[in-house]
Amino acid sequence: MVTKDFKGRLKILSITVMVVIFVLIARLGFLQVYDGEYYAGLADGNRIRLIPAMAPRGIFYDRNGTLLVSNRPGFTVSLLPLTAPISEDVIDRLSTLLKVDKVEIHKKIDQHSGFDPIRIKTDIGPEVLTIIEEQKEAYPGVVIEVQPIRNYINMDMAAHVFGYVSEISDDELAKRKGEGYRSGDIIGKFGLEKVYDKELRGTDGGEQVEVDVTGKPVQILGRKEPIPGANLTLTIDEKIQKVAEKAIDEQLLKIHAKAAAAVVLNPKTGEVLAMVSRPAFNPNLFARGISNKDWKMINDNPNFPLDNKAITGEYPPGSPFKIITGIAALSEGKVGPDEMIFDSGRHWIIPKVNSEGEALGWISFKMALAHSDNVYFYEMGNRLGIDKLEKYGRMFGLGARTGINLPYESDGLVANRAYKRKVFDDDWYLSETFDAAIGQGFNLVTPLQIAVVMSEIANGGIRYKPYLVKQITDPNGQVLKDFKPEELGRLDVSPDIIALVQDGLREVTTVGTAASSFGKDFPVKIAGKTGTAENSQGKDHGWFIAYGPFDDPNIVVAVLVEQGGFGSQSAVPIGKKILEAAFGIVNPEDAAQK
Repeated sequence: MVTKDFKGRLKILSITVMVVIFVLIARLGFLQVYDGEYYAGLADGNRIRLIPAMAPRGIFYDRNGTLLVSNRPGFTVSLLPLTAPISEDVIDRLSTLLKVDKVEIHKKIDQHSGFDPIRIKTDIGPEVLTIIEEQKEAYPGVVIEVQPIRNYINMDMAAHVFGYVSEISDDELAKRKGEGYRSGDIIGKFGLEKVYDKELRGTDGGEQVEVDVTGKPVQILGRKEPIPGANLTLTIDEKIQKVAEKAIDEQLLKIHAKAAAAVVLNPKTGEVLAMVSRPAFNPNLFARGISNKDWKMINDNPNFPLDNKAITGEYPPGSPFKIITGIAALSEGKVGPDEMIFDSGRHWIIPKVNSEGEALGWISFKMALAHSDNVYFYEMGNRLGIDKLEKYGRMFGLGARTGINLPYESDGLVANRAYKRKVFDDDWYLSETFDAAIGQGFNLVTPLQIAVVMSEIANGGIRYKPYLVKQITDPNGQVLKDFKPEELGRLDVSPDIIALVQDGLREVTTVGTAASSFGKDFPVKIAGKTGTAENSQGKDHGWFIAYGPFDDPNIVVAVLVEQGGFGSQSAVPIGKKILEAAFGIVNPEDAAQK
């Protein structure tokens, strides 16, 4: 009986063992035949890594093909935790060697995902590179990447136009992660670098690398070459840009001023030939990872080097606004071209005076414009009223952004009743209309806006949108996009009135406030307007706007010198040098220095 029972149990056990073996064999066969490819991929994933290679950013050229912004090779220290987390000892050594805070390194590690390198410091020097290469055993998981580093060839030249690049921030990454941006990416932060970042950044490549159990690369299995970003051909003329910057730097030093801006336009198209803002900064500092010392020097400067004063600075327009006041008065029939108005040095209704108390006697419109007579234009404001002045200011495009392809442009302000009521909850007074008529009071403009106003006069009344990029091309030179002049509006003003204003501006440079600089010896006929804008924070600001050649203008210049005093003394010398460069005129003083 026992034997029979034992045999029964043995039989059941045998069947059970056979079933288990069958199931194991079946499962093994299933894994090998049906899921073999899947698990082979997982196995490869344990030994194969993708190491990305950053694409070079697109290059900037000036309008004549001169290289302005390029890339150069640089070495970046990165972490590549292929098989195990980076040890605390390695982080300590890196922190000391690279002079990077441990907290910052840990932050980068914590934000990291996937197998991309964790970039710790960009553009290291040869001494750091040598230490890491010679002491590899002390830096497991640390790799040296060769990356393209942005190279601003002329240092701070046109820095506010080009902008700068730097590593993507946490906030930027959160906003743009869905667009393909990743932690550690280099992106445009300012200027054209920011506006055209997507076109400039290209497509990253990489290497498929086989590694051993320690994470050490064994062999390269494949490589995808990175595709460089698109190139930009700018409207900027390098020659004019350099002369404008040098002229401003020399003049600021001479008159002990600290800040200025200049814009040079083609009034026939809206192309920006030069744009300068001072003080400036060197964008290369950001491209290689700005130090705390350099950032503090820039950030603590009371004259704000990172501000592009040509488009963000808002200043009272001063006497250049008299162009708009004059056109309004003539167009509305409030004054005739030959009507004589007596200037006794002060207005007879409200005792507002001319600068320096001068009295010109009986004067007509062109005389008043040429000599920048305040009393005459006070009377024009009296006859027009603030509402008409506002209407014509907005007709010229003031009080709104020009639309230039740069970030952070300011609106400016056209003096008006609604603004005063909203901000100060007060009525409008005639004295404020007088101030507005000569470009003071609530009126505010950017240097670019006043350059556009002068362009409208120069070209007969067309307002073009200013722009900085002529063409976008791929790395092979194929045109991806052409930029053409864009008309934004036209002045609803008689051509005869515009011609009269043009004649008055011509007299500014022959018998008026700029005659000493553009008299008989200047070989090109220039029309211009000087200005001195009152500044409650210090010395007055100096203005000079001009165009030429008078009969067929292709250059407009606007110069603003912060706290420079009289425009004829602070801004005109800068404008003159820019015009000389634009027209190929050799200045005798410059020739003597050479």
